[in-house]
Amino acid sequence: MKIAAFPKCYLEDITEGRMSLFEWIDMAKALEAEGLELYEGFLESHDETYLGEVAAAVAEAGFAMPMLCCSPDFTQSDPEARRTAVEREIAMIRAARILGGPGVVCRVLTGQRYPELELEQGLDWVEAALREVAVAAKDHEVVLGLENHYKDGYWRYPEFAQKQEVFLRVLDRIPPGEPIGVQYDPSNAIVAGDDPIELLRAVAHRVVSMHASDRYLVGNTTLEDLRSSDGTLGYSPDLRHGVTGRGLNDYPTIFEILAGVGYQGWVSIEDGMNGMGEMQESLSFLHQMRSRYFGAPGQHGAGS
Repeated sequence: MKIAAFPKCYLEDITEGRMSLFEWIDMAKALEAEGLELYEGFLESHDETYLGEVAAAVAEAGFAMPMLCCSPDFTQSDPEARRTAVEREIAMIRAARILGGPGVVCRVLTGQRYPELELEQGLDWVEAALREVAVAAKDHEVVLGLENHYKDGYWRYPEFAQKQEVFLRVLDRIPPGEPIGVQYDPSNAIVAGDDPIELLRAVAHRVVSMHASDRYLVGNTTLEDLRSSDGTLGYSPDLRHGVTGRGLNDYPTIFEILAGVGYQGWVSIEDGMNGMGEMQESLSFLHQMRSRYFGAPGQHGAGS
């Protein structure tokens, strides 16, 4: 198991240009992590020269780049829009390879749960898109990580495969041998109204990367108070990100399951909404979990 950091607290600052990606990489040197996960919206260009400069900055700071978070929308009704989404994900696969080298994970989503979208039609469109981008992933020695996501911050509707039953149906359509695994996030299962442990037990052997986020409830609010008619929670202001290990997720059981299947991939914190101090607290928790369930820690910057 290897530990990475993702700057969720600076997500909008970086994507909107108030902080450069290179400034974040320099700041991250203070963190006890071996990798820095990136988001497609952080990239100013897809030019190979620029991507090489980012990769060099990450390496010079002592980190690996384990995953590029991307949010393709494969469920749009317009065929041309779906084609554009596929082509962009293929471009992000190429970018991920330059940034992280062979074996890097490129996150993939299914798309938005549009109100007019029928389940079977959505499954067909997603399957077709995943089969196509999987070819590019194999060509570039990249692994696709399908996430049980809620929604990209720039989307209007939640993830088509947000609910466990749909997520598993998508996975069932992926033929054996394809370079597609699971990017697991226990907090997303909570938001979906699912049991994070039940989901993990169903996909543990397919997990290729993980977000170690955590959520906590404000005041006397309960999960049932927040649940909407479809059983999901959404990004309620009463369900907040917090330091990993102090919220609703049962991380001892999560890491016990991952260790039991011999997981050797990356776990990235996706918290620290109140700054670097919280990010370091979350990282310290992951180091404790790694020592307890996976044995001796890896070396900073080893990328292995």
